[in-house]
Amino acid sequence: MSAEPNGTISTAELEELESALRRLLDINDRIYRSRGYNKRIGFGRSPAVVVVDLANAWTREQRTLSCIDMPGLIDNHIRLLELARAARFPIVFTTMGYQVVEGPHTDAGMEAVKSPIADLKLGTDLIDIDERLGVRDDEYVIVKKKPSAFHGTHLSSLLRGAGVDTVIVTGVTASCCVRATVEDAFSENFRAIVPRECVGDRIYGAVDYNLFDLDAKFADVEPLETVLAEMEKFVLPAVTTPA
Repeated sequence: MSAEPNGTISTAELEELESALRRLLDINDRIYRSRGYNKRIGFGRSPAVVVVDLANAWTREQRTLSCIDMPGLIDNHIRLLELARAARFPIVFTTMGYQVVEGPHTDAGMEAVKSPIADLKLGTDLIDIDERLGVRDDEYVIVKKKPSAFHGTHLSSLLRGAGVDTVIVTGVTASCCVRATVEDAFSENFRAIVPRECVGDRIYGAVDYNLFDLDAKFADVEPLETVLAEMEKFVLPAVTTPA
């Protein structure tokens, strides 16, 4: 399967890839289920939303970190955030940023060895959360150094201080920062819920495989509509004032 010069693949090649991946996941699903995986976690009593790395470095086109299919992903987030705000859930956005992005003394550590980080310079607009998500003054933005939103940050204590027991994790990328955040949420004993249509990546197949594996072992991966229906239950009815 050869890639085109711009790094994309043709429609026919993509369909072939998706078909092969579906067959593989079907086989792996039977293996997992036969061994007792794929149990459900469910929503708890107090959810929060953690939006991972939907900053300009990932959402804009033609950057080293750019992800595919971003317009649809942003639209899905707008729907989810609107309902989360109506339900008054704590909302946390994360981004990544480094003071020194070049040379031997970068604060990125091994991230600088393994990944391109030039777009993650502190103080630049590339690490700002995409303005289409409309971050509010009562919502949090955490600048992290590592893939997981929990590693080296105050996220866990922030959530526990708010009485949160369920973390709805969204964003990019499925194969790295979203996955690391979900696994750490699980390790911190939070219920992790992942709306399938609110997770993206920069390469083909990464979302499907990683969400499949997370669903088997660490989280409930559900269709967005299912997650929204659960979130609706937390929205308090409007109080009407007698005439």
